[in-house]
Amino acid sequence: MVGFSLPPWGWWPLSIFGFALVFQSAKLAKTSSEHFLIGFVFGFAWLALGMGWMWFLTAPGYLVATLLFACFHGLAGIIVSRFNSQMFARPIAHTLAEVLRFSFPFGGVPLATLPIAISPTQLADISAIGGPILTTWFVLQTAAVIVGYFNRRQSRQPIAIIFLLLIILQIFGQNFNSVHTTNETLRVALVQGGGPQGVLAINAKARDAFDRHLKVSKTLQPKDNLDVVLWPENVIDVAEFANSREYSEIASESKRLDAQFVVGVTEDVGTNRFTNAQIVVQPNGDITSRYDKVRRVPFGEYVPSGLRSFLESIGAPVNQIPSDAVAGKEPALLNLQQTDVAVVISWEAFFAGRANSGVESGGTILLNPTNGSSYTGTILQSQQLATNSLRARETGRWTLQAATTGFSAVITPQGKITQRVGIGGAETIIADVPLTTGRTIYSRLGDRIFILLLVVSLIFCWPIRLALGRNQNDR
Repeated sequence: MVGFSLPPWGWWPLSIFGFALVFQSAKLAKTSSEHFLIGFVFGFAWLALGMGWMWFLTAPGYLVATLLFACFHGLAGIIVSRFNSQMFARPIAHTLAEVLRFSFPFGGVPLATLPIAISPTQLADISAIGGPILTTWFVLQTAAVIVGYFNRRQSRQPIAIIFLLLIILQIFGQNFNSVHTTNETLRVALVQGGGPQGVLAINAKARDAFDRHLKVSKTLQPKDNLDVVLWPENVIDVAEFANSREYSEIASESKRLDAQFVVGVTEDVGTNRFTNAQIVVQPNGDITSRYDKVRRVPFGEYVPSGLRSFLESIGAPVNQIPSDAVAGKEPALLNLQQTDVAVVISWEAFFAGRANSGVESGGTILLNPTNGSSYTGTILQSQQLATNSLRARETGRWTLQAATTGFSAVITPQGKITQRVGIGGAETIIADVPLTTGRTIYSRLGDRIFILLLVVSLIFCWPIRLALGRNQNDR
């Protein structure tokens, strides 16, 4: 049920009512194995559907990840069964299961999440306070309140208190942030070259994607008065960009349009190693700024240390990943002539902390150049667009997503998608993007404080069970 609340299906109320059904079903469980089974089966059904995109990346990895993450929710069910205050403990425990999924293993897989499900609604405004973690708890606690309301034996007082808290958080999320739009704008052209989906890099000619994006870029004219032309992730695949034919062609286009080009470049850096970077080329040909991707895709851009030989020995198709990406180490920031901009490359958009690192460093807008051409369908692409709607709210920044085959889009700081190019389209989007300063509550606080609050809150739920147990023994 919850799986269908996610993009591309988008029946978002199922994210709340699905968990309400699970919470109600858990009341019927008697043993630890039953509690585990309810959480596991529910988690597997949700994530197997919502993470279907992973099948095209690695089918064995898809099965392992789905089973593992379902186990997290099964264990959450067991833990909660030890508590008496189910209406409070259950949402917290399952939120912590999601926190674990966001970061483990191999850096986590924060897709098919509850915040993504509610991203088209004003409920997602709470992300400006607490990012993906508080938003996840918000959805789960709302489900628990619904269950509690229809439970005749449940006191209405705690339900009323929690309901009031949820309303207050919504009000704060919408109205209490020190973010300000300046009077300055950046005129940006997003270039989407189009082309087929479901194409792995090892099966494609490096020049094909470049030629498609160059062709679309040539439809732009000097009279467009552009400041920046944004190309997607790794459209340029060369041994060394500064000495390549592709660099000369980009520099020529930059000069023709008198606009900076921000281009996605993959370069070789030794045997079986490469970098994935976004590079700024000025109209005079100078390369003035560079950001190297920090969060790499496990089993997509690299094979985790020590596993390549093992996977080869059992016949896994690691030959599809012949080289490993070298991780960058810098904040997610690019320096342009007019301003500094935050940038997250493709996969990094799913990690709120990466976007926030660019805003912390002074980014006035957020760029997400991406390449989703390896995947078939729109599960990943639509979830990425929804995720960038969340990143826009969390950072208070206009957010631009430029994709090779779609979706490319412009998103307001309120999470509204104002312009979009569909899958396979070969088009440009030109937008006058307001520059924004200041920080949201979430941008200042980050994730750790909310993880700590969840853990402490769960600990405080424990004495309630102990106290009730002692009272029952005294009778």
